[in-house]
Amino acid sequence: MDSDKAPFYSLFHFPCSRFSWPLLFLLFLLFTLITFLSLHISTTISLFSTTILSFQPDQPPTCSHFHRVVPRRKVVMSIEEFGGVGDGKTSNTASFRRAMRYMHDFRGRGGSQLNIPNGTWVTGSFNLTSDFTLFLEHGAVILASQDPKEWPIIEPLPSYGRGRERLGGRHISLIHGNGIRNVVITGENGTVDGRGRMWWELWWNRTLEHTRGHLLELMNSDNVLISNLTFQNSPFWTIHPVYCSNVVIKGMTILAPLNAPNTDGIDPDSSTNVCIEDNYIESGDDLVAIKSGWDHYGIKMARPSSNIIVRRVSGTTPTCSGVGIGSEMSGGVYNITIEDLHVWNSAAGIRIKSDKGRGGYVANVSISDIRMERVKIPIRFSKGSNDHPDNGWDPKAIPRFRNISISNVVSINSTKAPVLVGVEGSSFEGLCFKNITMIGVASSSEWHCQHVSGFVTDVFPVACPELLNNGNSSWCSPS
Repeated sequence: MDSDKAPFYSLFHFPCSRFSWPLLFLLFLLFTLITFLSLHISTTISLFSTTILSFQPDQPPTCSHFHRVVPRRKVVMSIEEFGGVGDGKTSNTASFRRAMRYMHDFRGRGGSQLNIPNGTWVTGSFNLTSDFTLFLEHGAVILASQDPKEWPIIEPLPSYGRGRERLGGRHISLIHGNGIRNVVITGENGTVDGRGRMWWELWWNRTLEHTRGHLLELMNSDNVLISNLTFQNSPFWTIHPVYCSNVVIKGMTILAPLNAPNTDGIDPDSSTNVCIEDNYIESGDDLVAIKSGWDHYGIKMARPSSNIIVRRVSGTTPTCSGVGIGSEMSGGVYNITIEDLHVWNSAAGIRIKSDKGRGGYVANVSISDIRMERVKIPIRFSKGSNDHPDNGWDPKAIPRFRNISISNVVSINSTKAPVLVGVEGSSFEGLCFKNITMIGVASSSEWHCQHVSGFVTDVFPVACPELLNNGNSSWCSPS
């Protein structure tokens, strides 16, 4: 051979002699063992990983299933494609209305989405459509027009009979929808700013001609999601779903100056299956107010608010309550759950209010796990402001209240003990108060009770006599 070096392939050549068979057998055993161990370790790691990934701490309860998930929209366009200019000055009212007319054609045909890019987009009122998503990108601001003519006058709600503030019609909301379904209003924490000061001044100066518009009102609509946005400076109530079903309002920030009149945060009205959770609200009125029509108009329509869950809401309102029911509750309110509420520097934590002439009822209300700091009256049942839509109201229409449970409440530095004043001729019946502590209220402070009856367990300060006769209150016993 020309070289003493063996060919490369010879390094892997084993002569088939009788002395090589044990070596081959040992190699086969080694290969089998390595394969088995590899599969076993891989399976063990896979099972371990699956176990770790599947183990999650208890998730907080949610009612977001009220909204049925919608498919991806077939058409996605930007407001810029309809001539929009986001410079904070140019009016985009025509662009928004043109976009919505175009999007309207995709109802039931795959749906549509209108994107609002980074920028400030001035606009008057515009109407949404079905199978539609309004998406505000990061840095996007929809800025309300200051021209009242771009907030047209529409008919009053039939359950109110007139504008809530003035006779006749009312201004439409900035973002409006009627008879629509499968709607999503969301984004990357974009902002809708109602620039309400112009409207507040009309109210303060008593020069308002028609009832102010909401920032967002949806009527007769189903399957709605409103999430991950900031709504601020609404002229009137901020979010108002009325005659709606299956509505989820989640992860919203709602802001208004604390002296801005009637700037309620979220007001579900004659609606069913409404989920309000994980929201932060600062306003000049109730953070959340549950309603169902006004006096004889609400009684006639008989459209109750029901199956409403308010959960993990926090905020402040110096003049009103964290969560209120009424005073417009003439169509009835029932099956309400309010839990994990955090309220501070406010006039009231929980308030239920009504009046003679309202009629209607409030029933099956569960309120629990409430934290308050520096709230003047933590729990208040009271009359409203004795206001009526017209002379057609019936003084004999007395509201009814039953089965209202309030438990696990801690209030720090409140001014007063609970004030529970019912409506003369009616009564709050079946009240249950459990595990309620007012820290900082003098032990001599007394609950003020009138036209109420019910039961208490573990409350401080000591409750009023109307609530102390709990001999037959097994449903209100300690849990």
